[in-house]
Amino acid sequence: MKLTLGFSPCPNDTFIFDALVNGKIDTEGLEFEAVLEDVQTLNNWASESRLDITKLSFPALLENAATYTILNSGAALGKGVGPLLIAKRQVDVSNIGNLTVAIPGENTTANFLLHHAFPEIHKRVPLLFSAIEEAVLHETVDLGVIIHENRFTYHQKGLVKIADLGEIWETRTGAAIPLGSIAIKRTLGLELKQKVDYLIRKSLLYSFQSYPEISDYVKQHAQAMDENVMRQHIELYVNDFSVDLGEEGKKAINTFAAIYGNSEGILGIDLF
Repeated sequence: MKLTLGFSPCPNDTFIFDALVNGKIDTEGLEFEAVLEDVQTLNNWASESRLDITKLSFPALLENAATYTILNSGAALGKGVGPLLIAKRQVDVSNIGNLTVAIPGENTTANFLLHHAFPEIHKRVPLLFSAIEEAVLHETVDLGVIIHENRFTYHQKGLVKIADLGEIWETRTGAAIPLGSIAIKRTLGLELKQKVDYLIRKSLLYSFQSYPEISDYVKQHAQAMDENVMRQHIELYVNDFSVDLGEEGKKAINTFAAIYGNSEGILGIDLF
């Protein structure tokens, strides 16, 4: 049986799915067709039910909960992993409602955390996550919300941190930050969901066996990224929650769903 599987080309995702999509583990009769796209594209595709299994930001999962349900393995949650709000120079946050902010997509967790931290910001410009630093540098926007590897490199370009949106979330809620989920179509049935969940965990544990070595697959999709940055990326976003959500992960997701639902009129999701 062939299943389409969507995830980002970022090191944390390619690290998790490398063994699964490249025949390094026994997939027990299942074949996975990898589709690598930025997370906002994957979020948009969810409304079309385009992929069988897909990485989704948690707002996108909530918005498409009738079609997709979450798996226990492969998710990105944690503490100290949140998006950063950056600028070319320090700004007065009391005036932040008058500033324009670049975001990495409207239904991303990053955008929701921006809203949670600074609800007065209304001028938001969706950009590809990798284009946000340059937009801030060239002052086409006043501020930018950065995710992924940009979290480790923005200061090298002379940019400054205005706020850690994840830190604000953790302080207010006491919960870990749910960044990205691995979702599967509800129509695929419980037995297949359990098998896919098991194989994702198996793929991740396979990659951990050879870490800190970086595989060619991860390097290929990380392109010009320095290997040390790749490792920082993996170590920040791939953790125990990625192996299995556990009770703490489920609690964090339920906290997110409740707050998201209160502000956007979306009900919480059931957990696989």
